[in-house]
Amino acid sequence: MRPINLIPDELRQGSYAPMRTGAIPYILVGALVALLAGVALLVVTGNQVSERKSEVTQMEAEDAAAQNEAQRLAAYTQFQTLHEQRLATITGLADSRFDWERVMHELSLVLPRDVWLTSLAASASPQAEGSGSALRASIPGPALELQGCAAGQERVGGFVTVLKDIDGVTRVGVESSELGDQEEGAGISSGSGGGEGDSADCRTREFITKFQIVVAFDAAPVPTSAGAEVEVPSATETAESTSSETESGEGEG
Repeated sequence: MRPINLIPDELRQGSYAPMRTGAIPYILVGALVALLAGVALLVVTGNQVSERKSEVTQMEAEDAAAQNEAQRLAAYTQFQTLHEQRLATITGLADSRFDWERVMHELSLVLPRDVWLTSLAASASPQAEGSGSALRASIPGPALELQGCAAGQERVGGFVTVLKDIDGVTRVGVESSELGDQEEGAGISSGSGGGEGDSADCRTREFITKFQIVVAFDAAPVPTSAGAEVEVPSATETAESTSSETESGEGEG
């Protein structure tokens, strides 16, 4: 005969005892585990965010320090750039500058006593104002344009020879060399007035030769910008200015 368990279901114990509370405890436990996992994930995420913020703050501080250092050193960089620019400018000016003072000094030393100048123009390039000579136009660099008179054609030739002794002269061209009027007294009458005729023609004697000479300095560097023409007043202009100053001084006295 099969045994029958007469104990009520709610009082039975053992592996076959039915669940008294149902699935609620398992749901609560699962919810608690999920909550703990969420809290742990939130804590970990918060820690990571804090670390990243710290790294960002540190990187911003380093960037600010680097910018401050760059600004502090920028003055030295600008100074170095300015120094190089000025050095290049000074070097360019020094290379293109022509020593006219030396040339004039040497010209005064080689100028013969029987040769006198009525006009002298010095220009760094043929584009300079007043450089209308055909010989001057063929010289790309510095040149002297001389006008004056000498006691004969031989003196003009000798003057051309001594001009070649000036340091830096590469060639000397004679644009014109003409004697005065062969009629007796014509040259004297043209220069005795002491006015504009004297500056236009210095040939006061028939043997005096009027010349126009161009002295070239081809080896000199051509300046980047054309230099201004340097003109020397003629002997007549100097005499007239001196005379006017003397007359004005006497009038005031």
